[in-house]
Amino acid sequence: MSGPIPSPSSVRRVVAAGFIGTTVEWYDFFLYGTASALVFNKLFFPQLDSLAGQMASFATYAVGFFARPLGGVVFGHFGDKLGRKSMLVTTLMMMGITTFLIGLLPTYQTIGPWAAVLLVVLRFIQGIGVGGEWGGAVLMAVEHGGEKRRGLYGSWVQTGVPVGLLLANAIFGFMSHNLSQGAFMSWGWRVPFLMGGLLLAVGMFIRLRIVESPIFLQAKASAPESSVPVLEAIQKYPRNVVLAMGARFAENAFFYIVTVQVLSYGTQQLGLDSQLLLNAVLIASAVQCFAIPLFGAFSDRIGRRPVYLGGALFSLLFAMPFFWMMDTRNPVIVVLAVVLGLIGHAAMYGPQAAFFSELFGTRVRYTGASLGYQLASPLAGGMAPIIATKLLQKSGGEPWPVAVYLMVMAVITLICVWLARETHRGALDDGNQST
Repeated sequence: MSGPIPSPSSVRRVVAAGFIGTTVEWYDFFLYGTASALVFNKLFFPQLDSLAGQMASFATYAVGFFARPLGGVVFGHFGDKLGRKSMLVTTLMMMGITTFLIGLLPTYQTIGPWAAVLLVVLRFIQGIGVGGEWGGAVLMAVEHGGEKRRGLYGSWVQTGVPVGLLLANAIFGFMSHNLSQGAFMSWGWRVPFLMGGLLLAVGMFIRLRIVESPIFLQAKASAPESSVPVLEAIQKYPRNVVLAMGARFAENAFFYIVTVQVLSYGTQQLGLDSQLLLNAVLIASAVQCFAIPLFGAFSDRIGRRPVYLGGALFSLLFAMPFFWMMDTRNPVIVVLAVVLGLIGHAAMYGPQAAFFSELFGTRVRYTGASLGYQLASPLAGGMAPIIATKLLQKSGGEPWPVAVYLMVMAVITLICVWLARETHRGALDDGNQST
């Protein structure tokens, strides 16, 4: 079921809308991660010692990841029944509003433990929103794209992730660098969150102008939609759900160790300046903006699996050298370590949107792709900073247990991608079923 061929201008508009909307949503999501590594432990958990406060802060960060599968199921259900566009608008509103409200939250000093409770509630809603966002955004791009460019179109939506990270860290870093410590901890940290309201308006303007996926409309016209998409996805594509989930382990774990946990490791274990680490993440994110679409386009030429496997293998081999480079405390080498870590991630993330979308049929594609993608999030992404912090505590600050943990994640991904079928050729009909 290839569906009617959209006009080039329609395709460009959809890809641009996916990119901009994803940038806004992930700006919201990553902003929380940066704040949890640098300030939330002091603002919401001051009654705890340094390590316990950091663990509690990362725990609230992880809540968003545990909510993501729920968001994937809920929005996948309605996205497969009602359409992709309406779900994208809804998830964007959820992310923008909750981020704005986090910027208004009273801290522990004002209302005591209730501050942390409200923070967790808003983070949970954020997780539901971003859990439903990914599937709809990449499907709109992939389903509008032709057979020969699905990897490239899907990767442009993925590129919104490092751009969101770039914006979050740039604005957070600007505020922390240009304000006194007292002013930043008092009100400066709120400004990046309040800006989420402005970015929401921009994203909504763009997303309301796109048209529904032609492949979805044709599928809906030719046959009744699935009554319970999540059950059909699990029954028809159980193997693909599991393999997609495993394929995310290395990609997700490496990304959040390199971009979030490294902030606390670098400042607390190595005594590095937080601005250096934020700058390292900024530079690496800028490199990713080019690397992700490059790897996505490359997967259109040689296949999804070879590119994905190359990224996972590089990450496996780089896990230990990453920490060796960090431990030099040399600013140039530290920045290079973060850049190389995210290049390995880009090789997996570039082909991922098309790869996961092609594993499932149109009737349940939103749900199936979201399940595989989001079920890995709490295990590989949300828990990664917590696991790394605990391993560092147990080892007395030695990073090798964290490197071993990352290597295990990479092995799982290598096995799952190796067992999956190649998907980069053929129409988006009933998916590449492997039961």
